[in-house]
Amino acid sequence: MPDTFSMLLFEGFSNLCLANAVEPLRAANALARAQLYDWTFAALSDAPVHSSSGLPVQATPLSSQLSGAYLFVMPSYGFEALAAPATARALRAAAARFDTLVGLDTGAYLLAHAGLLDGRKATCHWDILSQAEEAFPEVIFTEDRFVIDGNRASCGGATTTLELMLEIIEQRHGASLSLEVAALFMYGERAPTLDPNRLIPTHRTVQAAAALMRRHVEEPLTIDIIGMRLGLSRRALELAFQAHTRMSPGQLYRSIRLAHARRRLEETRDCVAEVALRSGYRDATAMARAFKAEFGITPSAARAARLSEGT
Repeated sequence: MPDTFSMLLFEGFSNLCLANAVEPLRAANALARAQLYDWTFAALSDAPVHSSSGLPVQATPLSSQLSGAYLFVMPSYGFEALAAPATARALRAAAARFDTLVGLDTGAYLLAHAGLLDGRKATCHWDILSQAEEAFPEVIFTEDRFVIDGNRASCGGATTTLELMLEIIEQRHGASLSLEVAALFMYGERAPTLDPNRLIPTHRTVQAAAALMRRHVEEPLTIDIIGMRLGLSRRALELAFQAHTRMSPGQLYRSIRLAHARRRLEETRDCVAEVALRSGYRDATAMARAFKAEFGITPSAARAARLSEGT
């Protein structure tokens, strides 16, 4: 069964925030070739909800007993007026039907107002962080870009929503898929500035390495060259991968290339030899062996299975 997400929208919500929440889920489904995630748009009433730029969304009323893995609370502007008794009652009722509640942008303010963050760590848009700390002393507000505390999560705005979604995808379906989604959106393309006081680079360094791998599928780079482009030794890059993904750089690179091969087999009419070349394999037989080890079926069987799905 797919994980179900409900995006609770309020008048004046941010288009960018919504896109950064939903598009990674869509991309993960496409990259995994499976329906890992479903999502719905929700509101407190049955009237259309408009974004801050005027985009209308016809959402399902939250009161219609929506339930699932995640409820994302997305108010953006006008959050103070939304912090009303009716909103708090609706959120408290929904808390019993969703596994995890998430406050995006100023959403943590509404969750805190409803008493759903008491004793928890949280963050929100930094423009209102001090205001939230004063209004809700029971909540441990921090300046982190996103926070996950048990079955509560929060982030500070539109760009940090993408970071939170990548973390959720990693927790639910592994580092390899999360890194591929990040690379698809060119997230982590530029290597972060390394702190000389840190022995192991940050997760952003791993994302930058994954982005390089995805851009060099047909003509693969060596792991040494990837490390050099990021200002790291091979050993330092390997340590980063061990710390953040429990994979080696080579294992991730192979997974990215084979996933690319499978997409080409399923979406094009290229012969297996051509797919192998486009995936960085000069030997189609070697690609076929690696493909079967990765997916449990041969390239021809993968293509045949997708064709049968379309008939």
